[in-house]
Amino acid sequence: MERMLPGEKVRRKVFDVHNHIGFMEGFKYYGLPEPVNPTVYCDNDRAAKIEIMDQLGVDRAVVMSNYGIPDPSQPFGLNAVVLDACAHPDKRILGGVWFSPSLKMREANDAAMKLAGEPGIKVLKATCLLGGTWNPEEWDEDTKKMWEGIIDVCERHDHVFHLHTSPGGGSDVSNCIKFVKAYGKRVKVHVVHCGGGVSGHIKFIPEFIKFVKEGYKVYTDTSWAVGFCNRYLFDEIEKNGVGDDRVMFSSDEPWSDFWSEYYKFEGLGISEELKNKLFWENAEKLYGV
Repeated sequence: MERMLPGEKVRRKVFDVHNHIGFMEGFKYYGLPEPVNPTVYCDNDRAAKIEIMDQLGVDRAVVMSNYGIPDPSQPFGLNAVVLDACAHPDKRILGGVWFSPSLKMREANDAAMKLAGEPGIKVLKATCLLGGTWNPEEWDEDTKKMWEGIIDVCERHDHVFHLHTSPGGGSDVSNCIKFVKAYGKRVKVHVVHCGGGVSGHIKFIPEFIKFVKEGYKVYTDTSWAVGFCNRYLFDEIEKNGVGDDRVMFSSDEPWSDFWSEYYKFEGLGISEELKNKLFWENAEKLYGV
């Protein structure tokens, strides 16, 4: 099945701060008898990404390795595709370098960190779904040493950590909250998916507001968010008067759906001024465009 082309374009300037690039084979997920490709399609390269951005009317994007196969080495191979996407002459695409929180991928991480600071690279991206933990209290000495090196790179290049979160399992947002407490005043941390599910949203949103008030460099998006998340998040932002400059639009394509994510903001009962912040201004400020 080919990618279904959009029937319309976005209504405003849009900066998509988290989506994926690169071909990935199907896999026998969860013990299925045959490989499947649940995302149906992916944007394999720079040309495909630019084409769909033009069709949607998206001005800018941050792209990072496509992943999902339970093999921590797979996404590292797509860092080169990310670098190539950043090399487009119009500079509409920025990139995230993939790394792993797992100590067994230390050599691959060392190679990936050498890509930090390359033209267009603004992000270091990881998930604990493929091993490791965000919780510094659980790191042994070797893991802590690896992480400290990665954090040094992030700080030196003024990159943003994109940390995948879920309401449990390897990327439990509770562990991510501990990471923010430990390092979130030193480096910028984007908590991807706002906790990633019902209990994740409930855990994270009050902490997010508290982090902003206390001067932590924390950001989030609402891709993958469950129905109530956006109204809960923006109700808390309105009540507390902080955080409206720390939330950004993310499609998480191809692991979500662009229009579903777009209308989570566009259809929300908030001001046009705030929508412009969410879709463009906050990302422009963060990434120095």
